[in-house]
Amino acid sequence: MPFTKLVKSSAYFSRYQTKYRRRREGKTDYYARKRLITQAKNKYNAPKYRLVVRFTNRDIVCQIVTSEIVGDKVFAAAYSHELPRYGIKHGLTNWAAAYATGLLLARRTLAKLKLDEDFTGVEEADGEFKLTEAVEVDGEERRPFKAHLDVGLHRTSTGARVFGAMKGASDGGLLIPHSESRFPGFDMESKELDAETLRKYIFGGHVAEYMETLADDDEERYKSQFQQYIDDGIEADGLEEVYEQAHAKIRENPNLPDPKAGERKPAEYWKAESSKYRSKKLSREERRERVQQKIKELVAA
Repeated sequence: MPFTKLVKSSAYFSRYQTKYRRRREGKTDYYARKRLITQAKNKYNAPKYRLVVRFTNRDIVCQIVTSEIVGDKVFAAAYSHELPRYGIKHGLTNWAAAYATGLLLARRTLAKLKLDEDFTGVEEADGEFKLTEAVEVDGEERRPFKAHLDVGLHRTSTGARVFGAMKGASDGGLLIPHSESRFPGFDMESKELDAETLRKYIFGGHVAEYMETLADDDEERYKSQFQQYIDDGIEADGLEEVYEQAHAKIRENPNLPDPKAGERKPAEYWKAESSKYRSKKLSREERRERVQQKIKELVAA
């Protein structure tokens, strides 16, 4: 086969753009990202914050991120695996957990900026649509901390969990521009939001309904699916109280330390553990001795 020179001209690079590698990999929506990070020139390099919400199989990640030339910088973060500190031990990826994680991020961000006393948000979640407004402090108007929702590649269908995290952050005191049209309970025909339905999702009412249905229809499946709830003595009737107490604890102290932090083993322990499974490099004399030992074993056998 004859040699063919691959000409990497401007036409080649216009099609194969290396800077858009994450788009080829299906990881980043650059159309949305451009609009989330582009700042008006008259803002004089003021940071433009966005609320980044991502889901994994076992965790929910909520971050306040700003974009700079060197890359994205995380200002504050909250994770659903932190919720057991506040009493939510199960269902860490459902709608109610997304709301609690968003609330935790909002209170943590405002506490870091010392704005938590000025912007309390919605202290008792009622499911009503409300945006955080400016307040007057010492005779001067103080505007709330503003961030735009970054959903990544998540489907933005009505009732999606990503809007649960957004609602939690909004009720926590952040200003996140949004409408009520994507919350569960919104009627497309009447264009109205049913606050009771949204409140039910905030406090895990949809999970409680499913628990009751399974307990009545299929007790074996109920025991297998909600075994951890049963072990902790949590029933469908007490699920709302768990979330209410968790929201109160989050507002009281959004920076609770990890109770298991003191139980972590030192780095020396793990270094010794890993060395058990590593093969030690032998010297030339040791290798020759090893070969002679194997020969003796074979002769003896």
